[in-house]
Amino acid sequence: MPWLLFALALGALAGAFTTTSVALLVVCLLAALVLSLAAVMQLLARRIDGASGNMAMMVDPQELQRMREQAEARRLAAARAGGEAGVDTGH
Repeated sequence: MPWLLFALALGALAGAFTTTSVALLVVCLLAALVLSLAAVMQLLARRIDGASGNMAMMVDPQELQRMREQAEARRLAAARAGGEAGVDTGH
């Protein structure tokens, strides 16, 4: 679809170059500008849509909380293991 808009914009630009009427020149130039901007916006929208991640793969809040709790438990276990390994009993 954006390429069709670009083709229409090119046709409007060609009409602007070939006309002898100032009013038609202004209309053709405005049409070419609007069609070109619409085509660029469609191309950008496609690019953004293709780059965004799959919404089904996003983590829900409950799962995120569970993952945070697991990470905190692992940190505490690692801290305890590191603390016990570094304690010198003096024997």
